[in-house]
Amino acid sequence: MNIYVGNLPWSAGDQELEDLFSQFGSVQRARVILDRETGRSRGFGFVEMDDEGARKAIDQLNGQDMDGRALRINEAQERQPRR
Repeated sequence: MNIYVGNLPWSAGDQELEDLFSQFGSVQRARVILDRETGRSRGFGFVEMDDEGARKAIDQLNGQDMDGRALRINEAQERQPRR
């Protein structure tokens, strides 16, 4: 399952995201989305993991505080094509 993680602190990187979610199951991939021009975090990311672990992580981590920010976590939606 692909999980959307929003409202990340600017200091969070791929490793912090993986560490946070690994307590719920095996993480295949964790990435924080970076701005193309500045290389800085855009404040959100995605985590790929097995369905069972993903559901537990969503239930446990949604709204959880990370460095003073309440995380928004849910199942990622398919990206809509741009016009």
